[in-house]
Amino acid sequence: MRLPLYQIDAFASSVFRGNPASVMPLEEWLKDSTLQAIAAENNQAETAFFRPGEDDDVFELRWFTPTVEVPLCGHATLATAFVLMTEIDPELEEVGFDTRSGRLTVSRDGDRFVLDFPAASLRGADVPAALAEALGASPVEALRAVTSEARPDGNWLLVFKDESDIAGLAPDFRAVLVALAGEDVGVICTAPGRTVDFVSRYFAPAHGIPEDSVTGSAHCLLVPYWAQKLGKDDLLAHQISKRGGELFCRNRRDRVDIGGRAVKYMEAIAHVPG
Repeated sequence: MRLPLYQIDAFASSVFRGNPASVMPLEEWLKDSTLQAIAAENNQAETAFFRPGEDDDVFELRWFTPTVEVPLCGHATLATAFVLMTEIDPELEEVGFDTRSGRLTVSRDGDRFVLDFPAASLRGADVPAALAEALGASPVEALRAVTSEARPDGNWLLVFKDESDIAGLAPDFRAVLVALAGEDVGVICTAPGRTVDFVSRYFAPAHGIPEDSVTGSAHCLLVPYWAQKLGKDDLLAHQISKRGGELFCRNRRDRVDIGGRAVKYMEAIAHVPG
């Protein structure tokens, strides 16, 4: 079968910046094994698949890394909304997505697209010495996302003193995997920014992504943390990966707004065995 396929650079104003995501519109879901194979073939941090939902302007949305399906992804949600609101229906001002993380919405704000995402709860934690050693630096504070009562420990949030500490991290990803002891989680490293409110990097070798370029979902933890730390709800953030990305954030207590721009790099036809 012939299926449309887009590659979008999210949280970017020009191509070759931000975080690339593949986006594939569908009429009906393909087999999970086929979705995973397409994501592996695309070899992007995330491939987003969506199909029409039961309500107008609401779609079902799923995200796959090259190795696993994930419960939440920011940059691929932004990329999907960009495709829907610029390529498929330019009149759309807001779109809803039904996902494993509940109903998510994306709305226009000038030339930006704003994600309405759930805020994450955090608890203090002691960082394993092996994890600090694998990262090559020790944080001044460590926290973990509380995902549910059944699974209280989610992603790590490691806070460092200065932006230069984040820029200088050179993780041994094999050692990071060992330090995580089989946990299916990522590691967010953050510090106060010099020209923005805060900076971050995100490492997810357990998901087949050594370092993610720009991670919207990580800001579900970062925004509440820095809003409380800095005493302000409107925050400008930079993810200082090699490609880099700019995020315009707002803390809304149990929700966070994560805004960014996006640009189309590629439009193609995928030939998928039927």
